[in-house]
Amino acid sequence: MNLILIGMPASGKSTAGVLLAKTLGMNFLDTDLVIQQHAGRLLADILQAQGIDGFLREENAVLLSVKAQNTVIATGGSAVYCEEGMARLQKTGKVFFLDITPEEAARRIADITSRGVVVREGQTIAALYTERLPYYKRWADAIFDAMGKGTEQLVAEIVGYWRKL
Repeated sequence: MNLILIGMPASGKSTAGVLLAKTLGMNFLDTDLVIQQHAGRLLADILQAQGIDGFLREENAVLLSVKAQNTVIATGGSAVYCEEGMARLQKTGKVFFLDITPEEAARRIADITSRGVVVREGQTIAALYTERLPYYKRWADAIFDAMGKGTEQLVAEIVGYWRKL
């Protein structure tokens, strides 16, 4: 069974994911890195060249191609827009939403453009959070408050929950 992490950009999915994999003796996969490898360019470059719809097509294709087992999978923040890809991932494990406030996301993201975040021109992090929150809640099997916690504390909470499944 896989452990799939979803959440806003900079919510700690990749950072916590690596530590979760080490702690639980699982593999680790970051779908943003797979998208970059698949496309042969950075996320920001894909967005610039293909636009949001083109990027989401790439992301959905990558999510559908994941053949992982016993793996912690850190998804991109926009993965929740990918209906088929998320449905497939959900069938392979449990989806955990790492929730942070939009203010915290904005504080952690220095440059939204260079980071390759799927955001419309002029859209604020707060507006993006409001738009995505229903998607995160829809796909989540469990929600973890990632505010004011170090990575180790967050990972300990997730591990405790995971071991009870």
